[in-house]
Amino acid sequence: MTDVSIIVPTRDRPDALARCLAALSAQRDLDALEIIVVDDGSAEVERLAKVVQRFTAARLLRTTGVGPAAARNVGVAASTGQFVCFTDDDCEPASDWAARLVESLVTGADATGGQTVNGLPDDVFVEASELIVRELQDSTLRRLGGHGVFIPTNNLASRREVLHQHPFDEGYSRPAGEDRAWCASVASVGLQLRLEPRAVVVHRPALGWRQYWRQHVRYGHGAFRFAMRRPNRAWQEPPGFYLRLLREALRISPTCLLLVLLAQVATAVGFISEAVRSEGRG
Repeated sequence: MTDVSIIVPTRDRPDALARCLAALSAQRDLDALEIIVVDDGSAEVERLAKVVQRFTAARLLRTTGVGPAAARNVGVAASTGQFVCFTDDDCEPASDWAARLVESLVTGADATGGQTVNGLPDDVFVEASELIVRELQDSTLRRLGGHGVFIPTNNLASRREVLHQHPFDEGYSRPAGEDRAWCASVASVGLQLRLEPRAVVVHRPALGWRQYWRQHVRYGHGAFRFAMRRPNRAWQEPPGFYLRLLREALRISPTCLLLVLLAQVATAVGFISEAVRSEGRG
């Protein structure tokens, strides 16, 4: 049996995927490793397949645009490792990343997540996005402790049996909200979520004004689904969260503050539009 399985959903980013797989192939301090790439409907099928073939530990599965939540479930079903790690195709984990996450699981965590750092420090869009995620993670940890912390799926690990018992909600068909919903599901049955800051992933997303706006509109879509499926107010952020977020953004730069404000507007637009669509569906 493979000790560790790493699952990477991907779609139409072969160059980024190649960098991700190179970093995953350099993982150390593991007895055995498999990398499962789940291509969720890429247009450049052959090019992506050639990227995966360059890495002996990697194998390729295909889905047809089902979304990252369902793609991860497909990867889990095909995995053989006792421990399963997740990252995204625009991420490059440090060489001891998987070993650090596994160590956290072995010592008692049911799910664990590491530290994601901005790999494009001069990119204000990435800096603003990472700030929002960090503040959300810090806020849930302060309020909910080990039974509620938010762990993004670009830096997440769990035991395989936990993932079989608590699959990702495939109702989240877009990359937004499925990770928060999964953490809430696991926490609701008393399992322990833990942060391991030594497990580092470098994140290098390609963002501009249009991509940044669309990303946060998607987050609004996911936030509406999360609010409807998880009415527990413990997972809703208090006003103080937004005040701290804006204060931290201003501390970084006025531009970062502007982008954080724009992100909140985009999220609100996404939330309202999803609510309208939901009402139209009855």
